[in-house]
Amino acid sequence: MDPDLSALDEFLDERDGDGYLFESGSDDSDHFYVSGFDAPDPFVTLYTPDGTHILTKELEYGRAVEASRADTVTRHSDYDAEASYGGFDAYVDVIARFLDDHGVSAVAVPQRFPAAVADGLRAAGVDVAPETDGVVTDIRATKTDEEVEWIRQAQAANEKAMATVEDLLRAATAEDGTLHLDGEALTSERVKTELETTLLEERCGLDEAIVAGGPDGAEPHNRGSGPLPADEPIVVDIFPRSKATKYHGDMTRTFVKGAPSDAAREFYDLTETAFEAALDAVAAGVPAAEVHGAACEVYEDAGYPTLRSEPGAETGFIHSTGHGIGLDVHEAPGVNDRTDESLRAGHVVTIEPGLYDPDVGGVRIEDAVVVTDDGYRNLTDYPVEFVLE
Repeated sequence: MDPDLSALDEFLDERDGDGYLFESGSDDSDHFYVSGFDAPDPFVTLYTPDGTHILTKELEYGRAVEASRADTVTRHSDYDAEASYGGFDAYVDVIARFLDDHGVSAVAVPQRFPAAVADGLRAAGVDVAPETDGVVTDIRATKTDEEVEWIRQAQAANEKAMATVEDLLRAATAEDGTLHLDGEALTSERVKTELETTLLEERCGLDEAIVAGGPDGAEPHNRGSGPLPADEPIVVDIFPRSKATKYHGDMTRTFVKGAPSDAAREFYDLTETAFEAALDAVAAGVPAAEVHGAACEVYEDAGYPTLRSEPGAETGFIHSTGHGIGLDVHEAPGVNDRTDESLRAGHVVTIEPGLYDPDVGGVRIEDAVVVTDDGYRNLTDYPVEFVLE
């Protein structure tokens, strides 16, 4: 993929900057996006309107030449044979000389740029200006067709993992209020192991998933632990990352194995209505806060608190309606009433309303969709079903 960084050119022109500088590993998604290089250890990327340039250790030089999208790749040893193994001052001196070689004396840097490196460059005569606008983050929020396809592929793997979970729950039986399978209690940990195995077979991985039943599910980011309950909601939220493309999928379903309470059924029916209302509101040019408001209205009309109606609420709808997804599982734009921008064609966002109360449990439904000029295209192809027989 060759990203359109013209907005970064405009940013640098407005700020009188010669270039934009990164010093981090590729776990910084903005850095990976600009450089196209996947390396675990910190390396340096300089973006200028005339080209992209990488400075790296000898260990990564060959891969950077082959795999990155940089126009030039330079080794530390091209400036100082001891730089890769020497002290911090030598390292900063190499970066300063690297910048000078590219005619750069003023750089913008991301807000989390290392302070010691910035101070060292300033001492060497480089103007270092941190930016807090998130210019690169905003650029990558609008996805190319290729990126959309990568997210769809991750979501397809996600669907297989969700089917693994559903098969386990369907096969389980209830004993004294707890689900059992193969003669033992079916635990959150076992379900997560099984779904992670499915994802690995699809060349995807994740640090953790959410399989949270009963009161655990009433805390939106509680990962869940221990035996899973019968007759109570079980929130399953899976957000894998493709090992090949680095792009994420994200999907949530809520299941009950058995007979849900009337309160849990009401939670689910309202959440499905809020889910559809939010989806119906999605289109390019629509304020993100308006999409969030469509979900809030469903809950508020039914008498449940939301963070819009009661900012300190601890039960009810207590999170955003969604978020952007891509190289990060949570990225711009936020679909909430704090986001003051409108959705753009090419944004990929989740829609995930939910209701939470420890006395009932939690219910959440989530799909990932790409925003289009006249609505959206759903990248998720998995049924929405509550009660499992």
